[in-house]
Amino acid sequence: MSKLLDRFRYFKQKGDTFADGHGQVMYTNRDWEDSYRQRWQFDKIVRSTHGVNCTGSCSWKIYVKNGLVTWETQQTDYPRTRPDLPNHEPRGCPRGASYSWYLYSANRLKYPLVRKRLIELWREALSRHSDPVLAWESIMNDPQKCQSYKQVRGHGGFIRSNWKELNQLIAAANVWTIKTYGPDRVAGFSPIPAMSMVSYAAGTRYLSLLGGTCLSFYDWYCDLPPASPMTWGEQTDVPESADWYNSAYIIAWGSNVPQTRTPDAHFFTEVRYKGTKTIAITPDYSEVAKLCDQWLAPKQGTDSALAMAMGHVILKEFHLDNPSDYFLNYCRRYTDMPMLVLLDEHADGSYVPGRMMRASDLVDGLGEANNPEWKTVALNSTGELVAPNGSIGFRWGEKGKWNLEAVAAGVETELSLSLLGQHDDVAGVAFPYFGGNENPHFRSVRQEPVLVRKLPVKRLALADGSERMVVSVYDLVLANYGLDRGLDDCHSANNYNDVKAYTPAWGEQITGVPRRHIETIAREFAETAHKTHGRSMIILGAGVNHWYHMDMNYRGVINMLVFCGCVGQTGGGWAHYVGQEKLRPQTGWLPLAFALDWNRPPRQMNSTSFFYNHASQWRYEKLTAQELLSPLADPAKFSGHLIDFNVRAERMGWLPSAPQLNLNPLSVKASADKAGLSAADYTVQALKSGAIRFACEQPDSGHNHPRNLFVWRSNLLGSSGKGHEYMLKYLLGTDSGIQGEALGSSEGIKPEEVEWQSAAIEGKLDLLVTLDFRMSSTCLFSDIVLPTATWYEKDDMNTSDMHPFIHPLSAAVDPAWESKSDWEIYKGIASVFSEVCVGHLGQETDVVLHPLQHDSPAELAQPFDILDWRKGECELIPGKTAPNIVVVERDYPATYERFTSLGPLLDKLGNGGKGIAWNTQDEVDFLGKLNYTKHDGPAKGRPRIDTALDASEVILALAPETNGQVAVKAWQALGEMTGREHTHLAINKEDEKIRFRDIQAQPRKIISSPTWSGLESEHVSYNAGYTNVHELIPWRTLSGRQQLYQDHAWMRAFGESLVAYRPPIDTRSVSEMREIPPNGFPEKALNFLTPHQKWGIHSTYSENLLMLTLSRGGPIVWISEADARELGIEDNDWIEAFNANGALTARAVVSQRVPPGMTMMYHAQERIMNIPGSEVTGMRGGIHNSVTRVCPKPTHMIGGYAQLAYGFNYYGTVGSNRDEFIMIRKMKNINWLDDEGRDQVQEAKK
Repeated sequence: MSKLLDRFRYFKQKGDTFADGHGQVMYTNRDWEDSYRQRWQFDKIVRSTHGVNCTGSCSWKIYVKNGLVTWETQQTDYPRTRPDLPNHEPRGCPRGASYSWYLYSANRLKYPLVRKRLIELWREALSRHSDPVLAWESIMNDPQKCQSYKQVRGHGGFIRSNWKELNQLIAAANVWTIKTYGPDRVAGFSPIPAMSMVSYAAGTRYLSLLGGTCLSFYDWYCDLPPASPMTWGEQTDVPESADWYNSAYIIAWGSNVPQTRTPDAHFFTEVRYKGTKTIAITPDYSEVAKLCDQWLAPKQGTDSALAMAMGHVILKEFHLDNPSDYFLNYCRRYTDMPMLVLLDEHADGSYVPGRMMRASDLVDGLGEANNPEWKTVALNSTGELVAPNGSIGFRWGEKGKWNLEAVAAGVETELSLSLLGQHDDVAGVAFPYFGGNENPHFRSVRQEPVLVRKLPVKRLALADGSERMVVSVYDLVLANYGLDRGLDDCHSANNYNDVKAYTPAWGEQITGVPRRHIETIAREFAETAHKTHGRSMIILGAGVNHWYHMDMNYRGVINMLVFCGCVGQTGGGWAHYVGQEKLRPQTGWLPLAFALDWNRPPRQMNSTSFFYNHASQWRYEKLTAQELLSPLADPAKFSGHLIDFNVRAERMGWLPSAPQLNLNPLSVKASADKAGLSAADYTVQALKSGAIRFACEQPDSGHNHPRNLFVWRSNLLGSSGKGHEYMLKYLLGTDSGIQGEALGSSEGIKPEEVEWQSAAIEGKLDLLVTLDFRMSSTCLFSDIVLPTATWYEKDDMNTSDMHPFIHPLSAAVDPAWESKSDWEIYKGIASVFSEVCVGHLGQETDVVLHPLQHDSPAELAQPFDILDWRKGECELIPGKTAPNIVVVERDYPATYERFTSLGPLLDKLGNGGKGIAWNTQDEVDFLGKLNYTKHDGPAKGRPRIDTALDASEVILALAPETNGQVAVKAWQALGEMTGREHTHLAINKEDEKIRFRDIQAQPRKIISSPTWSGLESEHVSYNAGYTNVHELIPWRTLSGRQQLYQDHAWMRAFGESLVAYRPPIDTRSVSEMREIPPNGFPEKALNFLTPHQKWGIHSTYSENLLMLTLSRGGPIVWISEADARELGIEDNDWIEAFNANGALTARAVVSQRVPPGMTMMYHAQERIMNIPGSEVTGMRGGIHNSVTRVCPKPTHMIGGYAQLAYGFNYYGTVGSNRDEFIMIRKMKNINWLDDEGRDQVQEAKK
């Protein structure tokens, strides 16, 4: 205590002394100490987590005091791992530890908000129309009124409203839109259900009951790796992070583990104590490089070249020179390499690889009567042609043979990998080569565009009487990698120093990585896999997948793993980690999320195609399909604009459509009744005659675009919205920063399948509704903003691919102010909708076009040639040559009752997933007892789903991952298909039923399920492909094996039947933008990359005060020291980046860790924090997606072809962005646009 007062005469304290006056007894008040004690006192601790699309999925203690959340700390009670494996805890990161700041910050949305101009129009309309639907109609029928509120989106102008008023407005807009245009004009976007699966399901359940469109996310984010469906027939399945500890060699390829996988990084460092070698492959010196033994820095965008050069070494040394028995036996049994491929004769006399040979090509179809055209053929060790078990033809139409047993026609057989030694001839086979394509920003190695290589072939007599040459996939792969087989092949390499595709010397010239490092790493990787039987692993970062030719990058890496027998082995395989994509109790969640308990099928749409079309990004397309084609393809067969390929894909049922038809699908039945036909038959006839057309063929007609859009759990315009400025202009009708010219005023190719309108529609969305807990960039542009509960204020569930546990989000406190949980918000809208729709919508017949789905018999559509019914090449056959046409009966006044109850289709049709189905009557009965049942109304007697807790119990009860009884039934169902017994994998958990209160008490490990390819076991860590390898369950591909050869006609035409290096595309975003006035500072074109940041999880936390304090407090762009010197930029200078798509402003971070020629803007830095105006656009500087635009790839549009078939977030067009270039320069005037008319302008430092 201070003795200050004792120095004053009248304040002196007198007290007893001791120790001869050296000590003094004091009588002071110590109550002040209580404030320190009370600082860390709390009333309760509640378990919750963060629903932020973070793979961490960490369990947290939420501390509550006086009804308020005070802080959070990490939970430490995860179930212990086995003795030889480190525990999962501690799990957490600084971002998560700062979340409680949001609850009571100024950023928190507290009340329902609405755009002032819109609510004034609405109130005025209601004063004239007692019917809310007619009130909304009066606004929509007045173009000036519509424009008045659309043009000020993003300009502020929100006022506080209330739930009753806004629910009525939203419901009226939905009803009028459905009645006038159709339910498919009402759409919703929300990402990654695993992060808060009930909250996601709330919105999609509402939309699906309406017949609205649910938009995908995984493909739109560019987190979907198409190479995974191509190779395995699986969206993404990867090892849990604990399996890293089982690995003997790890390459972190583009994955910045300590920064983006913070809670799991300890496994990466701990395994090094076992002697595991770790390699970092990143173009920049990132944090992961510090944890590794060696760092390779390839030129960005050249990953496939590096992977192929490494593959060349692996194949030469471990398949040819010193063959590994383990590698060869693995490839023989678990890959398509033994399968035979027909050779087609090319115009120049050489041959090109054609499609895979099928049983139907041979006399009597090798005895296969069921689907012989879908059963692949191989040569066995005795020289006989066989159709081995496991191909896709065995999956549908018969039982007991869809397995990977070494059996064909009931007889054990060993397949031959190579035809060399038993060949009839040697043929010259042509392969496309793209590595010589010149690009001023990337290196090339000039070689002939067509490389003719020598391959061993056999001549076979076919059922049609012809003779054809065939070659094995294994021989094709070896030739593709440029390996010398002693066949006098001038294009094969003699040694590693030979600069021919795809040697280490060639790889060095393309990537910049020294050839000796390529050889060493490849050799070590393969040798480790050989000695450990596959315990070599590659951890892949999503950045490698963000290039236009992302599938080539990934297929190159996957091939390395397959060559070495790593996939499906503990401690081995690929580990692609992006967002929180793994919804573990998926099959329990699906009926709830898409209302499959009431109506089937739902309307689902791939977002990339949706926004490419409706944001009119296609109108600015400069890339042509002809630029992408193989030099071996006929360009005349692939004419048109990129959007034409999307239209053809929709027409043939390969991709979904939204909206679907050029009329209201609710009106089809009336026309069908007049014609005396069923609605489905009438639709077929009308499509053939042209009376009905696909909406995608007339996107600017005024009737064929979305009208209402819901966004929840997402920052669509501030994070994932590629082509941000196009969305502002064409979807929202507000100011944009586009600097390019549309096709109407440029020399670009106009579409053939799409009707061209010289003037595109602007402001297509009549209503944009966003649900969020904070004022995000998307909220700024919305018409209505509804405040949601935070992750500490609602009940929900959360899973990840990084660990096997299921976590709860728990309501530690009630939602603050007037916020509500997502479930309660959509339940409220559904209630009002059910009232408002009366008199406008009743029991309606909806015609739904459903694409040819993966994991259904529809994936066996056209086995050989591609026939288009519109061109008269075949009949329009729904489910074969066109989408399925399904009639769905809807009861709109019963929407609320159906939303809050479990429907009867689960009783009638059961449940399932990924092609497996089982009975669910027991689970439905259980839920009726647990949640109680409806007493009256349209859902009388059905189990109730009144609350988010009820919804959670529905998921847990229906999912095999959380209900052992269901898991056993699911394994039994799979066993009927494979002819093998699999229930031993779950029988010991049959009585285990995980409930919501269980996971609130402690994290619970899920149960092994046949819908995933790994095991949840106390003996092995989860690893993708484990059950395929060890239980002999086929991969869901054409051959039933890991598919390295993609034989679809489009894949061959675009030169991608086998992996190849394809350099980044030229989007022409810099070369073809309008002339930008100079500002006196030099400019330079740089490659624009957007990796994941350190101070946020996507856009969340990016405006959090704690994170801003730790970082630079606003948007930043990293550039190299060399580029900075050239441009006169110093660290922390304001710079501007711009191209034809738009412009952004940020501060420069000048760093030696960034190589010259590229720049990095860590993605999703909100536009609401410290952003000045742009000198180029005159508006406040944009976000990272202001300089991007979607550019779809035709090969991702393929459908109805085994593994190449559409599935929601499984396969489809992907929103790549890393091929973009920007012009970058220092800013001269920094205008903060603080006050119109009195702008504060700060001149930059000279």
